[in-house]
Order: sequence, then C-alpha cells, then structure tokens
Amino acid sequence: MSTFLIVEDDSLHRNFLREVIIASDLECTQLIEAADGEEAIRLVHEYAPKGVIMDLQMPKKTGVQAAKAIWAENPSMPIVFWSNYDDEAYVRGITKIVPPCATYGYILKTSSKERLRRSIQCVFLEGQNVIDREIRGVQQRSLGRSEGLTESEYEVLLDITLGLTDQAIADRRKISLRSVQGRLQQLYGKLGLIEMPALSGGAAEFNSRTRAIAVALMSRLINEKSIETAELDYRRSTGKES
Repeated sequence: MSTFLIVEDDSLHRNFLREVIIASDLECTQLIEAADGEEAIRLVHEYAPKGVIMDLQMPKKTGVQAAKAIWAENPSMPIVFWSNYDDEAYVRGITKIVPPCATYGYILKTSSKERLRRSIQCVFLEGQNVIDREIRGVQQRSLGRSEGLTESEYEVLLDITLGLTDQAIADRRKISLRSVQGRLQQLYGKLGLIEMPALSGGAAEFNSRTRAIAVALMSRLINEKSIETAELDYRRSTGKES
C-alpha cells in the first residue's frame, strides 16, 4: 500500500494537490490529509506514508517545524514543500534541517500544474531533489556566497532583532564582545550600512542596529516566523520557556 500525505490548511489547495497526486502515477492507494503541522506529525507517525507534500505557512506548527519533527523520526522521508514564499528565512530554515539521506523538493505555488506534477514524480519516484530556480538563487546567497550572509552573520541578525545586547549575544554564542562587534560590522557591511547618510549637524541619520533589522525585513532575510522561532529558541536556551 502506497500512502501519501497532503499537509495544507487551505481546503481549495488540498483539493488541487489531491488532483495532482492522483495524476502523478504514484500508484497511490491511500491519500491522507492534514490541515496543520501538528496533525501532520501525528499522521506520519500513525500511517508512515511514502511521501509528504507540505505547505510552509500553517497554524500550530509551520512546515519547517513539522518537517524537522518528521525527519527526526524518519530522516529518509521524502518531503515536497509547496509554498508561496521564497524568503531567505524559509530557505535557510529548510536548508538547516534537511538530513543528508533525505530527498526533498521546494516548489513555489506559482509553478504550473505540470511542473508540480513532474516535481512530485522526481522526488517520490526517482529520488531526486527538485528546487525551483528562484529558490536556488536564494539558497546560493544563504550559503555564504559573496553577497549573502554567513551563518554567524545571520545568527547575530536574529539576535539583534530579538533586542539582545552585545553582552547577551556574547554570552549566548560563547564568544567575546569583540567577536560580536566584528560580526555586527560584517553584517552591516553586507547590508550596505557602513557608510550611511548623516544629518546636517553631522549626527547619524540612522541607528545601525535598528536599520539593519529594517533592511532585513524589507529584503525578506527575516520574517515573522523566523523571529518567532528565534524567540522560542532563545527562551529554551536560557530556560525561560513558559
């Protein structure tokens, strides 16, 4: 029996995905559905599907959070992420959790029905990773290419977004204050904030810290979910989780 799982909170999108899977020659004998990330984790545990196609932005648990839990139990589970978002925050979130043995796809909802159908076949039948071209561009930047942020720069960006002081960042990351300040300077340089305009009296027009957060939000380096996840991670690491 070949069971597949659709994880999508919108009923119209679930119907669309059902049609695509049925047309994908997967020899699917059972198709189960979940409307949120928590339900997805439970159904994977209960039914052990052959593959999962999952939205990223959902209630209770995001697609990234659900995938992390699913892969923790079954690191070879193939997952196709189907999303409206090509934000670097989402791409980084997935890149960080994909197990070495997992096959996965990242397809935008703007892709054609045929593109989605073929991508599902590649991941579920042929064991090939399939990443939309727009996503690959974001991946290359997020992996530390010349115009992208390194992992340490991205971490310090999230830390200042949470409002942490330099000393709090140093304590959390177990590095010196000088290292924190060095990472911040590297971050400001990548975001084009080293030579910012000054007011007529010579005073700075922007605060580098808050301007970096604004630029990161506008360029979709971070988003609401990545900030929420960073907050939860910080609370767990400091024992302040309620």
